[in-house]
Amino acid sequence: MQMEEITKIQRHPNGQIISFQTSTGRIISYQKAVMEANEGLLAGVSVDFDEEGFSQLADNYNQGSAFSDLPEIF
Repeated sequence: MQMEEITKIQRHPNGQIISFQTSTGRIISYQKAVMEANEGLLAGVSVDFDEEGFSQLADNYNQGSAFSDLPEIF
């Protein structure tokens, strides 16, 4: 089974990523993406922890870019 990849993002007006579109067309929340990454269901991402211990997604393909190369969903 081929794993899905994140292909697009949706940002809140303040710039924070709030959802993703996957290679199969699903739109999932940021938190759902974190859960699926932890379960090994999403390719190209990993889960890191910020200074306060909260889970955050890391883009393994573009280190440090925080998904900035991806197009917007809308």
